Amino acid sequence: MTRQNAASLRVDLNSDMGEGYGAYRMGDDEAILNIVSSANIACGLHAGDPEIMAKTFALARERGVAVGAHPGFPDLWGFGRRIIPFSTGEIERLVAYQVGAAQALSAYAGHPITYVKAHGALGNLTQTDPDVSTAIARAIKAVDPKLVCLTFANGHLERIGKEMGLRVCAEVFADRAYTDEGHLVHRKVPGAVLHDAHEAAARMLRMVRAGAIETISGKLVPAPIESICVHSDTPGAIAMAAEVRRTLEEAGVTVRSFS
Repeated sequence: MTRQNAASLRVDLNSDMGEGYGAYRMGDDEAILNIVSSANIACGLHAGDPEIMAKTFALARERGVAVGAHPGFPDLWGFGRRIIPFSTGEIERLVAYQVGAAQALSAYAGHPITYVKAHGALGNLTQTDPDVSTAIARAIKAVDPKLVCLTFANGHLERIGKEMGLRVCAEVFADRAYTDEGHLVHRKVPGAVLHDAHEAAARMLRMVRAGAIETISGKLVPAPIESICVHSDTPGAIAMAAEVRRTLEEAGVTVRSFS
């Protein structure tokens, strides 16, 4: 596998945010907006509400951070991390509904969304389920075919989105381990979530340079890496995001939004 010159590389750094609800808050959005180049804003079903959405879109505008819709299953108790057995038609309409809400609130805040990224269990299904992937791609295309689809590198949605004529951006996760198949290790498995900021940042630099996903066994799975996700709701999230950006930029990698 060819190692690329970091100075010639560019990558986006994204994070999920706006994931509180009412008086409840999740993560430090203001702090992480100073680090990332793209912000995935919850649309009200797994988290978020009109007040939080409008405020987060406005904060992102002030920081010059691109924004996207982050639709998930309607699962406030489970934070969208539980699979709900909707039909593919229902998933298509649920995604369209949430993208529409994000379009409205982002326009209201003067900072329109430019992409869509599925959240949690819904997003995870796009790694292995082509029918769910098709439903999400159909929803995006129906609402606004100019919106970019941000999704798992080497997942079904990456391929299906391209086949349907969408612009697709492939992402990897800084704080998650990967199986030898190139899929995320389930959160219930020990070691699935990474907490050492220096280790995570060094791994991201290796992956960007190699153009490949580094698995839990050390295997390299070739993959396009156009964006890196750093979750904002995990312990030490701000430090990890800052370390990933610092490590990339010191190596000469440009951090800039894909959209």
